[in-house]
Amino acid sequence: MPWGKLLRIIRRLVQAGFLLFFLFLFRQTEYNGSDQIPYAVNLFFRYNPLVGISTMLAERQWITLLLPSLTFIVLTLLFGRFFCGWLCPLGTLIDYYYRAIRPKCVRIVQWPQLKIVVLLFILLSALFGMQFVGYVDPFAILLRALTFCLDPLFYLVSTSSFDYLYFSAPPWLVTYSEQLNQFLKATVLPFKQHIYSLSLLSFLMLAAIFALERYGQRFWCRNLCPLGALLAVIARFSLFHRFPAKFCKGCEQCAPHCRMSAFVPESSAIQASECNLCLDCIADCKNQPSRFRFRLPGKQEALNLQRRHLLQASAAATLLPLVSLVDARERMVSPFLLRPPGALAEKEFLNLCVRCGECMKVCLQNSLQPALWQAGMEGVFSPILIPRLGYCEYNCTLCGQVCPTGAIANLSLAEKHAFVIGKAVFDKNRCLPYASAKPCIVCEEHCPTGDKAIKFEHREVIREGKQVVLKQPYVDENLCVGCGICEKVCPLPDHAAVRVLRHVPASLEDENSGYS
Repeated sequence: MPWGKLLRIIRRLVQAGFLLFFLFLFRQTEYNGSDQIPYAVNLFFRYNPLVGISTMLAERQWITLLLPSLTFIVLTLLFGRFFCGWLCPLGTLIDYYYRAIRPKCVRIVQWPQLKIVVLLFILLSALFGMQFVGYVDPFAILLRALTFCLDPLFYLVSTSSFDYLYFSAPPWLVTYSEQLNQFLKATVLPFKQHIYSLSLLSFLMLAAIFALERYGQRFWCRNLCPLGALLAVIARFSLFHRFPAKFCKGCEQCAPHCRMSAFVPESSAIQASECNLCLDCIADCKNQPSRFRFRLPGKQEALNLQRRHLLQASAAATLLPLVSLVDARERMVSPFLLRPPGALAEKEFLNLCVRCGECMKVCLQNSLQPALWQAGMEGVFSPILIPRLGYCEYNCTLCGQVCPTGAIANLSLAEKHAFVIGKAVFDKNRCLPYASAKPCIVCEEHCPTGDKAIKFEHREVIREGKQVVLKQPYVDENLCVGCGICEKVCPLPDHAAVRVLRHVPASLEDENSGYS
């Protein structure tokens, strides 16, 4: 077998392996019967240099959890932009999709400077106090679509199919289908059915990336991906290059097939910043054998970035944080805006959160949901607790274990029990013992704290013309941690009679710690 074709097979095997590894970590990001996750399921984010640099700029300090991201900066200086061609799971899926559709009429669109503008905007806005990396990071886009839409849809279709077979198929088929169902539950199906808000938006963002393949192979990677832009800038100084660095004389066969359009027609040269080392040019070479080797970087093509692009990115990154200071929505924090247990102070939390969805996927009770405008412009896709959908499990610390940046602290069980998410309050106009003089003790029965945070006062009331003694609930604020189970189990339709409100600590020291 020719050496070039063997390299192509090896690359595709490596791509498939890392995609399967990504999906394996994705499946492990859920409750597995214990309160410990044995795998580092957030590896792809912790080794992401775009996430590492932007969050460190936003916090203006070194973040230990993200120091592994420096590894790929060093590797890119050595080998070039190999991550995009060999390891990126989204890039692999794009390659599979392009080979599947094989568009006959492709309108090639080249905007290589656009991804640099996006990168500059993200880094400068982080420096000026507003974090946008989670909206355009390729891992975050992929993981959100899988978590909020595709994985729940997969569970729904699978279980519905097996339910249909159970009631309508002949007995012998039911037996085999049940065995298959149990196998899928043990391997690839989620632990339980979850639902999420913004699922359609998350899916459309990922679908748009694949739809852009009609305008050129790897359109997202060549023109929009900020992680690719960062690696492209670093790869300009890499030591691993193609030789020869130009078209072979009288031959341009490899250029039209380059998925990254790395060849510059005007100079017949190859841009090291755009080459993702897919090595297809070696397999396609018909004349002298092309190869890659280590050598000092020579003269590079200038970055295709005009002054006006730089000014536009800088102006947007500077003005947006300033505009947020006078935006009323940014100041009006909803009293129902509840963050996960262990979440840092709001501004620090938004600086560190990359909207990856890991905490929402691992949430056992499906209580964590992506925010829309509840936390303002910079809070979209960040996790919020909605007790009416699901409460925060009292003995669960999973969300802090999977957070890749430390926006949610990894609490011990004792710390989790002491962490105050919010405070429950009763609406006496709706609560049955107050509004209707009807007995109800559901909220107190489910309260998980050692000494019940919901207690009762015995009051004499008139019910159906008779004087009776009724238990009326109240909240002991010194014991309530805001887990939301009382709001979840309240038997009233629509809004519950007990609501969990955002906890505002009495001092800045308390706010930074998250405890009261």
